[in-house]
Amino acid sequence: MIRSLKTHGLKLMCAAVCAAAAATAQASTLQVQTLADGLEHPWSVAFLPDGRILVTERTGRLRVVQDGQLLAEPVAGLPEIFVSGQAGLFDVLPARDFEDSGVLYLSFAHGDKDANHTRIVRARLVDGALAEVTPVFTTHPAKSGDVHAGGRLLKLPDGTLLLGLGDGFFFREESQKLDSHMGTIVRIHTDGQVPADNPFVGRDGVLPEIYSYGHRHVQGLVHDPASGRIYAHEHGPRGGDELNLIEPGRNYGWPVITYGRDYSRALISPFTERDGMEQPLLQWTPSIAPGGLALYDGALFPEWRGDLLVAALAEKSLRRVSLAGGAPGPQEVLLQDLGERMRDVKIGPDGALYVLTDEPEGRLLRLVPGG
Repeated sequence: MIRSLKTHGLKLMCAAVCAAAAATAQASTLQVQTLADGLEHPWSVAFLPDGRILVTERTGRLRVVQDGQLLAEPVAGLPEIFVSGQAGLFDVLPARDFEDSGVLYLSFAHGDKDANHTRIVRARLVDGALAEVTPVFTTHPAKSGDVHAGGRLLKLPDGTLLLGLGDGFFFREESQKLDSHMGTIVRIHTDGQVPADNPFVGRDGVLPEIYSYGHRHVQGLVHDPASGRIYAHEHGPRGGDELNLIEPGRNYGWPVITYGRDYSRALISPFTERDGMEQPLLQWTPSIAPGGLALYDGALFPEWRGDLLVAALAEKSLRRVSLAGGAPGPQEVLLQDLGERMRDVKIGPDGALYVLTDEPEGRLLRLVPGG
């Protein structure tokens, strides 16, 4: 069933990408409200039960939007963060029992340019500051440089956490190695322990946190409660960005198979498929540089229910990908008229779309149906 879904999705790939160009939405279809501006390269947005909104800035600050206003003072007590290039503070994820526990999970780059990791910490938000900051997971081995650290978090219904990671850019061969977290999606319990049903538990020489591998730079993760499927997207190089259906233990091919070329336009691999390696549901060439990923389940846009929304950096857009019938269909390109890099997209408790623009003076936008 799943393999036929992927094959069908791949067959639709060219038609969907071509249709996207003709389906660019007019600004009048959406009302765009600015909830906060002056954010320095915002990366992730999350919602608290009391109506507050949290925003991470890649430059190492956690901000709060309360009663429609961005609080001047960032949250205090964050751990030391390696901020350089693409590295910095990434995702923020409130615990399901946040109302009682005040617990948040944060992902960020830890270390320095010569040796750094992607780390998850658990902390409590108390009176505008983090308390009891405790590391729960740190990637291994260390890498050098300040790119392709991943950092996207997803809480699954069973209470476990997924973390999407990158290949470190200079270390792409690591994505095919099971003794390295680079180029993988990992799955852990919220205390950092390894779930007993992870696909590689008990195998010698394999890191047991690994859930899937062969990824280049995972930037979006979402779970579909209706089907139980997990979707992820990742950056290709020059083209070959991918939307994947994630299954435990599967190899997604990078850099052995790819639809992209290197930035020099050199051939990375002559192969776009190989036995034992998964095909993307959808690939984007030229690259759109996907940022955040959301699945629409709100009431304000009923015709979008079950569709994916992709924040795109290079394309400076928000893409809607129809999933009618369970396979990617036509795409709609939104917000290109704003001319801003889109980093994250989330569905708010009110059913509106919340989008972060990745700029030195970035914005938190709220999107509702136009008049």
